Amino acid sequence: MSDIYAMGGHPVTALNIVCFPVKELPREMLANILRGGIDKVHEAGAVLVGGHSVDDPEPKFGLAVTGIVDPSNFVTNAGARPGDRLILTKPIGTGILSTAHKAGLLPEETLQKMIKVMKALNRAASEAMMEVGVHAATDITGFGLIGHGLEMAEASQCKMVIEAGKIVVLDEAIKFLGQGLIPEGDYAIKRFCSRQIVIHEGIDRDRLEILFDAQTSGGLLIAVPEEKADLLFTRLLEKGLVEIGLVGHMEEGHPSVEIIP
Repeated sequence: MSDIYAMGGHPVTALNIVCFPVKELPREMLANILRGGIDKVHEAGAVLVGGHSVDDPEPKFGLAVTGIVDPSNFVTNAGARPGDRLILTKPIGTGILSTAHKAGLLPEETLQKMIKVMKALNRAASEAMMEVGVHAATDITGFGLIGHGLEMAEASQCKMVIEAGKIVVLDEAIKFLGQGLIPEGDYAIKRFCSRQIVIHEGIDRDRLEILFDAQTSGGLLIAVPEEKADLLFTRLLEKGLVEIGLVGHMEEGHPSVEIIP
């Protein structure tokens, strides 16, 4: 039974939450959605304990996850320190590519690459950072890289510096962004963060805009002591995470995000 326990031996449980138009779409589609969910639950080492369903005109699916955290063995977004290096464990651009897909413009090869990125758990990345020892981490999801980065800067009471040119971006995301295929949420993120963002000259406009792209199942942004950064980078590569990058660092200063070329 050890495979259903998270780090530290504590059980993690998941509950299905599914909304589905049972009279409009085939039940086989619902079965495939649920099958995909339980496959990921098992991959994560958790156990499914049931679920709730709602007849809804728009399909939605998620998991409510509960567990126990060892207070001596976990990482929050509040511990980053000046001098820490920042490592991002997944490429960004899923929001823009999803918008392109809805418009029927996304090539099949790019669609499959996007799905592969979104399906990948952050388990290997989290295991690597716990093995090495880091100061802080946050996932990159609905608030985009800059939104979640700003949360880390505020929680840690220091300044975050992001190097735009070192961010790994999904294939074709920049192209579609240039065509105006930008999710509405990206504009909201940019407006919300604008007062605490410093943008240097010399940054490509499209590459700058993609930093605000809301992600689905994005990677981790990890603040690691400078002397451990190379080790963490190596551990991530050993675990099969090849689209990672050293994307910035933390500095003393007012909580904010500074974006440089």
